Amino acid sequence: MDDKIRILLSEEEVAKRVKEVADQISRDYKGKPLHLICILKGGVFFTCELAKRIELPLTMDFMSVSSYGAGTVSSGIVKIIKDLDDPIEGKDVLIVEDIIDSGNTLAYLIEVLKQRNPNSIELCTLLDKPERRVKDQVKVKYTCFTVPDQFIIGYGLDFDQLYRNLPYIGVIEQQ
Repeated sequence: MDDKIRILLSEEEVAKRVKEVADQISRDYKGKPLHLICILKGGVFFTCELAKRIELPLTMDFMSVSSYGAGTVSSGIVKIIKDLDDPIEGKDVLIVEDIIDSGNTLAYLIEVLKQRNPNSIELCTLLDKPERRVKDQVKVKYTCFTVPDQFIIGYGLDFDQLYRNLPYIGVIEQQ
């Protein structure tokens, strides 16, 4: 691991923005219980920090959905690796994702979850790459940061399972 990492967003910048987004979610869902769906594995860090700062009663569940494999480019084939443990019928659902790239995975996931009759479904992402979007139906309600079209690591995002534990968001510099 001799990789040179360039920091895009510091730990302090991320913490400040996560708090701002959590405050907005708290205002938007005031008086309603909220059900967070964390998309594993990358979404764990963001979901935990966000949930701690949302000032509402909330429940949480987890899904693992894959479109990557071992590389750095989406394969386009979406698989549900781990499904929800609890029903979402009648619930206000907020899908919490680490990064939205092409939008293919989330477009598929939203269609699957709509069939389970939640009251509402919205998206929250730590990072967004809107220039990579190919699905117009993916509308993100809460975005912490818009990032360039580079392979991002840290704060839950990995490169071949490494670097998730970095407290900041960065990119690996080409050597």
